[in-house]
Amino acid sequence: MAGFGWKLHGDGKHLKPGEVVKPDERLSWGRTAGLGAQHVVSMIGACFVAPVLMGLDPNLALMASGVATILFLLMTRGRIPSYLGSSLSFVGVAAVIASQGGDAGTLTGALLVVGAVLAACGVVIQVLGARVIHAVLPPAVTGAVVMLIGFNLAPVTAKTYWPQDQWTALLTMLFTGLALVVLRGFWSRIAIFLGLLFGYALSWVLDLTTGKIHAADGSGKITDHWRLDLSGVAKADWIGLPTFHAPNFSGSAILVALPVLVALIAENAGHVKAVGEMTGDPLDDEMGMAIVADGTATMLSTAVGGPATTTYAENIGVMAATRVYSTAAYWAAAGFALLFGFCPKIGAVVAAIPGGVLGGITVILYGMIGLLGAQIWVRNKVDFGQPLNLVPVAAGVIVGIGGVSLKISSNFELSGIALGTLIVLTGYHCLRWLSQAASRREAPLLDGGTTGYDEGTGGSA
Repeated sequence: MAGFGWKLHGDGKHLKPGEVVKPDERLSWGRTAGLGAQHVVSMIGACFVAPVLMGLDPNLALMASGVATILFLLMTRGRIPSYLGSSLSFVGVAAVIASQGGDAGTLTGALLVVGAVLAACGVVIQVLGARVIHAVLPPAVTGAVVMLIGFNLAPVTAKTYWPQDQWTALLTMLFTGLALVVLRGFWSRIAIFLGLLFGYALSWVLDLTTGKIHAADGSGKITDHWRLDLSGVAKADWIGLPTFHAPNFSGSAILVALPVLVALIAENAGHVKAVGEMTGDPLDDEMGMAIVADGTATMLSTAVGGPATTTYAENIGVMAATRVYSTAAYWAAAGFALLFGFCPKIGAVVAAIPGGVLGGITVILYGMIGLLGAQIWVRNKVDFGQPLNLVPVAAGVIVGIGGVSLKISSNFELSGIALGTLIVLTGYHCLRWLSQAASRREAPLLDGGTTGYDEGTGGSA
């Protein structure tokens, strides 16, 4: 399959509990469009937030995400259902470049170079084969990276979304969880979207009945404000083009941005691994091409003034929840993104989703993403009784999730996913080399009661 010609799954309308829709299948076009809309809604927050934090045009970012997703689906021949949105990995880089006097053109120029290098790395991986990834990213490491990608997003929920309206967030979380578990058929597949609609309506009702809320707004400032602010919708035009600009290149800015490359390769590999785990289709032969596609999409986006792109963990979470892996849904999502990019008013409606609603949704989504990493460990029978697996993963996960930072110079520091990934990668391979050099196998670090629990040999009740 080259990305088209999907087979209709069953009658396209009814799904049995636990039934999976494969990448080369689709539901009815109406349901496929609904799933595409759900994918757009799930990524819209991060896709808008990233460019805003970096000083770039969010409407251009949304449009670029649609083009990038289409390019990705074509280059991977429709085998990898993924959405490419604005990368948050470069927010810190943008701040450093701005502090050095760089403008938006300087930033996008640096990101374009990173995209080119990422694409080149993908070519090497595609030529040499997935063994390169397996050698660098064994299951213990891959699971940790996937876990970092999901759990590292937890502070976004805890510090940005949830405080804006804790009760709406809690009720939205409960409704979404209930919908995921209780609903059947197609309705259970769009439970995330239903949760967003519920939260949107709840915020509107609370504004009418209780008035303004005294809480943090999107910037974190405590104010009295409406939960659902539609003022931006009234001001937005129906049709309009985003703001384009050409990149310019600065050696110092490029050096600041290049270290993020390590995290991007690990993140892409982790996403492809996660999708492969969910779909049951080993995607090792497409991993290099997926990285090439991401790098190429980043070059295309930044060439016109947009942000770097990346495969979105939010959408992987949606797939995990719906178990619909049809790439047709991603084509629909890309179409919606392009539409929103050309229509500021529609984009404003979606962007008006209250922070409390996003808080309730992301609690579930981000957690599901992180637990996919644990699923990789379980399915590959990773033994954490062995220090080689336990020590680097334990350190990297805590550093990455805890937000530990490492200042390299006055102008550059590593933190979050990037630092956590480096610790897991370097720690694992250094320990592996040292253990082989010493020709010894360490005894399990975990006690017998822990390692034997699953076999019924753990301690007494």
